[in-house]
Amino acid sequence: MKDRYSRQTLFKPIGEEGQRKIGQKHVLIVGCGALGSPNAENLVRAGIGKLTIIDRDYVEVSNLQRQQLFTEKDAIDQMPKAIAAKKRLTAINSSVQIKAHVMDATSQSLTPLLEDVDLVIDATDNFDIRFLMNDLLQKVAIPWIFGSCVGSTGMSYTILPKETPCLQCLLDTIPVSGATCDSVGIISPAVQMVVAHQSTEVLKLLVEDEDALRTRLVTFDLWNNHYQTVNVERAKKRECPTCGVEPIYTYLTYEAQTKMEILCGRNTVQIRPNREVYLEELADRLQKIGPVKRNGFLLSMEYQSCRIVFFHDGRALIHGTNSIEKAKSVYYQLVG
Repeated sequence: MKDRYSRQTLFKPIGEEGQRKIGQKHVLIVGCGALGSPNAENLVRAGIGKLTIIDRDYVEVSNLQRQQLFTEKDAIDQMPKAIAAKKRLTAINSSVQIKAHVMDATSQSLTPLLEDVDLVIDATDNFDIRFLMNDLLQKVAIPWIFGSCVGSTGMSYTILPKETPCLQCLLDTIPVSGATCDSVGIISPAVQMVVAHQSTEVLKLLVEDEDALRTRLVTFDLWNNHYQTVNVERAKKRECPTCGVEPIYTYLTYEAQTKMEILCGRNTVQIRPNREVYLEELADRLQKIGPVKRNGFLLSMEYQSCRIVFFHDGRALIHGTNSIEKAKSVYYQLVG
């Protein structure tokens, strides 16, 4: 196996010394779907020392179009993504220490896993978790690579605590559409483009070549031939509650978290988000998925054997399940 990484070590910015450093590092990937599975494969093939994967979901047939670690059998067996990924990754490189956790990412569940982590890859599918990660990783000073994609578009940015603008700073400057893969779809090359940017930045950090890091936000639309890098240095705010001079880490507080509860005897889960949901805008997006019913107070639709009702105050009722995990999955697929 001596020559396993020979082509990588021939690349001068990595070399033998860089390869040694890669083999000593620990990366945590939050989410093992479209972005998480190829990032994990890239790192395992590159010889990462230790990889931890967190994912709360299981493999479905609709994942196979873009989530490259999984097979039809994984979908038939409804294998948890983290477990299916670990099995495949171990077959690719048995020398990598891989930990797989089938769980939701919360401040309580993430904190114990960060003890010896060198950096984190964002491969999540919603901004509730991203904002939580943003606060937590700023607090413990661990760098992370933000990434998102939908349709033919994507973006990525490298966040270094105490140095760069954080996600909170960025999203006060960069608009986010709120579109989801379930409402507008996604093409695999858009995923691969984001992964290419994320994995490359990870390698730079692993070999400790911070001078080579990309300091700009990358955005692109492959279908419409747009590619842009944005200088966001001025986005950093002294008063930012996450990375400012007096951080308060709002998203780590109970009040800022999305609340979920099973309604007794109703086969229903209620979700109370930590942000406003605009029904008119939401209705326009959901109509691309299926029929939407509206009145002056709420909107509702049928989706994945559930009936979902959204209210003006932001609440949502997911009828047809007592599973908080399923309700969250349905909610984030629809709302983003």
